[in-house]
Amino acid sequence: MADIKEIAEMTVEYNNTGRSRELLEKVYSDKVESFEAQGMPDGARGTSGLKQLEGKWDWWEGAHEVHSSTAQGPFYHGEDRFGVIYEIDVTDKSSGERMQMRELGLYTVGDGKIVKEEFFY
Repeated sequence: MADIKEIAEMTVEYNNTGRSRELLEKVYSDKVESFEAQGMPDGARGTSGLKQLEGKWDWWEGAHEVHSSTAQGPFYHGEDRFGVIYEIDVTDKSSGERMQMRELGLYTVGDGKIVKEEFFY
């Protein structure tokens, strides 16, 4: 079981080295909840459970070409939360629109795993 510092540092490191997908099996709870600032293509803002989160990642990876992505932090808040600032240069495959995105990911840790993530943009 990892502590918050290990999980937070791993989250930043893996995102900066192109290994972010590995985090799903290493630091996410099977019961993780994930919330976006606005609805996904199906209209839902949130998912519940690791399998649904994997599906969300599958959609993102299939719908976008990521040119670059960096993670800054982590920034700690108490004993169970941390934040990461992401800067992403991405092209939407369906429209061809290239976008530079900046968002904050706020993570809650419980029992040595990420149990909740929230994104602000």
